[in-house]
Amino acid sequence: MKKVFFNLILVLVTVAIIAQNQYVGIYKIYPPGFYHKVILPDISGEMPVLKNYKAPLQFKVDFSEKKYPNDISLYNTIYHNLPLSQGNSGTCWAYSAVSFMESEIYRLTTKKVKLSEMYLVYWDYYDRAENFVDTKGETPLGQGSEANAIQRIMNKYGLVPYELYTGLQEGKKFNDHDKLFEEYETYLKSVKTADNWNKEEVLTNIKNILNKYLGEPPTVLKINNIVYNPQTYMREFLKLNPGRYYSFMSTKRYNYNEKHELEEPDNWWKCKEYYNVSLEDFIFLIRSAVTSGYTVSLCGDVSEPGYCQIEEVAIVPDFDIPAAYINADSRELRLYNGSTTNDHCIHIVGYYKTGDAYWYLIKDSGSGAFDGKHKGYRFFHEDYIKLKMMTIMIHYDVAKGVLDKIIK
Repeated sequence: MKKVFFNLILVLVTVAIIAQNQYVGIYKIYPPGFYHKVILPDISGEMPVLKNYKAPLQFKVDFSEKKYPNDISLYNTIYHNLPLSQGNSGTCWAYSAVSFMESEIYRLTTKKVKLSEMYLVYWDYYDRAENFVDTKGETPLGQGSEANAIQRIMNKYGLVPYELYTGLQEGKKFNDHDKLFEEYETYLKSVKTADNWNKEEVLTNIKNILNKYLGEPPTVLKINNIVYNPQTYMREFLKLNPGRYYSFMSTKRYNYNEKHELEEPDNWWKCKEYYNVSLEDFIFLIRSAVTSGYTVSLCGDVSEPGYCQIEEVAIVPDFDIPAAYINADSRELRLYNGSTTNDHCIHIVGYYKTGDAYWYLIKDSGSGAFDGKHKGYRFFHEDYIKLKMMTIMIHYDVAKGVLDKIIK
């Protein structure tokens, strides 16, 4: 009897172990993709010698013989413009934010508009340089920013259509900001070294650098024979109100249902307008938005074994953490130890529910998003968002239920 009981326990344990190990990790080298085959030839004017390309060895999930809902036709989609590559630039935040606002414009007015991402980038670089002077060189320098920078820029500078300001060098299809940022950073560092904090002089020189690489932004816009400036275009034609958009994060570092600063280098202006909510509320806001016809601007970590550019999916493998253990504490551990970082901004434009699981259709401007079958799209399991994504920006109407608990 004891032997039978022992064998039964052994079988149950074996079955449990097999059930828990659905995924296997492997080292993998991805071949040259969209960045090397399309972006680099455009910005350099010549095809790189790909036979000498040495791809990095990456630890990834073995996705072979796995099935995922990586078919756009399965998803309930919300209006959005087609994906556009950010090229060779660290400007995903602008692409996420602009795509989000384009969807909002359609939701509010049914107008199909393509906005300029580089208009945001121009003024973000400008404001950052001004802040660099104000802080005597303490402002971190980089190409990145946060998606909700669009609200600051909308309030100060308005918006312009893409057709009137592409920010591209003549004859080019893709951004290349290496030389722009090198000159920008070198100049500002020289300002600090010389202890020359003449703001008017610095900002004049910064504008010259930005104009050289991005072009001078328009100040007069003629749309349908009506003349606007960027501010009136935003408010009167697009019907956008920057104050109607709210940003949320979820961390145990601060009390829930309070506003705090997102402590990330890309939040260089130290924005404190992030409402910190429980993980349950964080996910509730995303679900509520997409199931009600609203899109979501989303920022977080995309450097994980379960994030695949060919399969186009983002999942959390059980060898990382079993799904049942993904909660506020496992999320916080990764924020605390630095394994979750805020390295990419994207746009949720649809959802698919299968059983109790939610999957989200992601519009992505990163070059890797153009390596798979669905160019510029990815498919995220909700567990991945729950564990690894840091912030969202949504419209007030869909956030009202959570905000009512915070704003008294």
